[in-house]
Amino acid sequence: MRRLVPLVLCLAATLPAAAADLNLTVEIPALKVAEYHRPYVAVWVEREDHSVAANLAVWYDMKKADGEGTKWLKDMRQWWRRSGRDQTMPIDGVSGATRPAGQHQLRFTDGKPPLGTLAPGHYELVVEAAREVGGREAQRIAFDWPAKTPTHLSAKGSDELGQITLDLNP
Repeated sequence: MRRLVPLVLCLAATLPAAAADLNLTVEIPALKVAEYHRPYVAVWVEREDHSVAANLAVWYDMKKADGEGTKWLKDMRQWWRRSGRDQTMPIDGVSGATRPAGQHQLRFTDGKPPLGTLAPGHYELVVEAAREVGGREAQRIAFDWPAKTPTHLSAKGSDELGQITLDLNP
């Protein structure tokens, strides 16, 4: 029996701790305009002092020759000033191609890239979009981390962004 108890304790110590999830839906609206370009979009988490805790997604035109698409990243002004100008594109696991109109799901787990390990506290999720021959828009959703109960939060854009929903699960 004495040998069995340490073995059980050893196995229990190797089980993973429950991880919190951050699930996000970003809607890009279909616009009826003469010259439509897919928007560049940046998604990040800010601390209370507005410093960037994590870059979650950056969607831009990756197909342009010689990295020409990165030239327009600075049009996402808030993201660019807080984090973008210090980044080397593409960012592994974060950057990707622009998305068409519709709803786009993003899922992140605490402790895993790109979310990393957020310290407990108050944060804001920021989603910013900029479109060539179009406008700019940013939406913010304040949240506390880690969530103590399942939490559903949302924001609604008016032009370049549609409905944004944030679901937090402990």
